[in-house]
Amino acid sequence: MSKRGRDDDEELGEERKIELDDSQMQLVPAKRSRADDGALVLRERKDGGAITLAKGPNRTSGLMAPNMRLSGHQGHIYCCRFNPKGTQIAASGYDRRITIWNVYGDCKNTEVLKGHKNSVLDLWWGQDGDLVFTASADNSGAVWDVEAGERVKRLREHTSVVNSICGTRRGTQLIATGSDDCNAFIYDMRSRKPAQRLPHEYQVTSVTFSDDSTQLFTGGIEAEIHCWDLRKEGVIYSLSGHTETITGLRLNREGSFLLSNAMDLTLRSWDVRPYVKGSRAAGTFTGHQHDFQQNLLRCAWSHDGSKVSAGSSDTYVYIWDTKTSRILYKLPGHKGSVNDVDFHPTEPIILSGSSDQQMFLGEIV
Repeated sequence: MSKRGRDDDEELGEERKIELDDSQMQLVPAKRSRADDGALVLRERKDGGAITLAKGPNRTSGLMAPNMRLSGHQGHIYCCRFNPKGTQIAASGYDRRITIWNVYGDCKNTEVLKGHKNSVLDLWWGQDGDLVFTASADNSGAVWDVEAGERVKRLREHTSVVNSICGTRRGTQLIATGSDDCNAFIYDMRSRKPAQRLPHEYQVTSVTFSDDSTQLFTGGIEAEIHCWDLRKEGVIYSLSGHTETITGLRLNREGSFLLSNAMDLTLRSWDVRPYVKGSRAAGTFTGHQHDFQQNLLRCAWSHDGSKVSAGSSDTYVYIWDTKTSRILYKLPGHKGSVNDVDFHPTEPIILSGSSDQQMFLGEIV
């Protein structure tokens, strides 16, 4: 792939052009350069004539093309995530298969992990990118060794659908799960049984750890977000504002703001720093949709915190500016509900997974 920003008079490589000469097709060597106005010019060596071609868009990432389509799943895709280094993608959904893909090059599917007996509803990468955690409608969670291609741990303490799973960012590797059995469990990778049980009054649909792993945020059909102190095993505060089931929770990279998506057609951000004066509500983003399917549509922060995104049932990928709450992008391409989105950890790339059984990788500015 050629680098951008070259000098105007620098050669871009050899080309060949097909010409008509006395009713005969003739191959004529040619070379390309950039004109003063930035357009791409094809200079022919034969007679000095030139053909100006349309200039392509400036590239902003290391993807092979500005948009890459990943297909191969045989059912709705409910979850997809970049690994911590941004070199691989894990995805899963209705077909129960956890697929591993390369991000760069031709985005090959390198591995398929099997073992769940029902749809996989959520997944998360371990801290080092060597493990994948999954939550399933078969009432269990699982831990997968990506390199070995096998399941290394089953989380079987829930008695109903496991809707969400999340791992800690640093320190001891902990795993949290949330279920329709109205419980959230905390697992330590070094132990077989849950280290903690956090009982709820209603079904738990999304969980995520605080940055320092001492707190867990949970959301469910009661439409409130609870912040649990894991040392005291109690709720220290709740976030109110949503009016319908919370479908996704995500912490930003700095750990200071929480993003929540809900079936009330709002995406909200919350200030979750230890000491906040007044309301913790920080922003509200609208425009995306939920429909009768009532899928658990997830949400995500960009790596620099300047953008947020969320799944939408109207087939579009929405991206908002966090300062203005304005929609920056409404990206087409999918033919079904967009159930999950994720931003690349270092590059301006967004990943989306849909009920149309496809994923897209797309460059953004």
